[in-house]
Amino acid sequence: MKLVLKIDVDTLQGTRQGVPLLLDLLQRYNAPATFLFSLGPDHTGRAIRRVFRPGFLTKVSRTSVLEHYGLRTLLYGTLLPGPDIGRRCAPLLREVAARGFEVGVHCWDHNAWQDRLESAGPGFAQQQMQRAQQRFTEIFGYPARVHGAAGWQMNDAALLCAQQLGFAVCSDTRGGRPFRPVVAGRPLDCVQLPTTLPTLDELMGRDDAAGADPVAWLLGLTAAAGADHVYTLHAELEGRRLAGWFERLLQGWLEQGYEFVTLGQMAAALDVAALPMREVRVGSVDGRAGTLAA
Repeated sequence: MKLVLKIDVDTLQGTRQGVPLLLDLLQRYNAPATFLFSLGPDHTGRAIRRVFRPGFLTKVSRTSVLEHYGLRTLLYGTLLPGPDIGRRCAPLLREVAARGFEVGVHCWDHNAWQDRLESAGPGFAQQQMQRAQQRFTEIFGYPARVHGAAGWQMNDAALLCAQQLGFAVCSDTRGGRPFRPVVAGRPLDCVQLPTTLPTLDELMGRDDAAGADPVAWLLGLTAAAGADHVYTLHAELEGRRLAGWFERLLQGWLEQGYEFVTLGQMAAALDVAALPMREVRVGSVDGRAGTLAA
């Protein structure tokens, strides 16, 4: 059984503080992982616009957003200018690749992607993805082949753009089996490896998991499933205050017999021609506010 550790890096703080801790922790366990970077401005503070979405205030109260992200990060893009993550952190990002981990694109502007993709025209997705791919190429000297959308927000325009920009492996959706996305009846080549497990912050926001140990809950799911999985973690959470929980997950999954792999490694083991073809549609998951690609 294989398990992908997909690490979303959303903020400047997560890049500077969470990524180094995760690098050391993963190397102690000899665990490969895929790091997906936000490469443009950190506008986390603008997420306040989501206050009117169903479930947002409940999630904020249960997951202690201020405690995990800090006041400064929550002011970026409002009272404080949004720092350019890729420009400020390029040496650290290159270090991740130099230490043998897979690297890819998460987004250009995380907040803009999450809040505007659904309502903006197709040009928005193209602009954001092109800027992210250009910055990635400037930092690493080659274009990214792996993509994982911010907030699992994706639409047909973004799926087409991912193919045009040369992404071969994508983890933009929630669901189960790997598949090839279909847009307007046309199957695309970039393989989708959906996130299959709930995240720790989702478990903290679910009524049916209230009072439960999220680590034990997740390990119970993987023990019962007996299948390959993609688990998404966040540098801002598992790379900081939830690092102890994440280490328990690593230990538990090793005891269950899982082999840690990257998104690229899991995709390389697939027979792409035999994969099911699926349309990407709007869905939801327990514990997460709003909708996402499924």
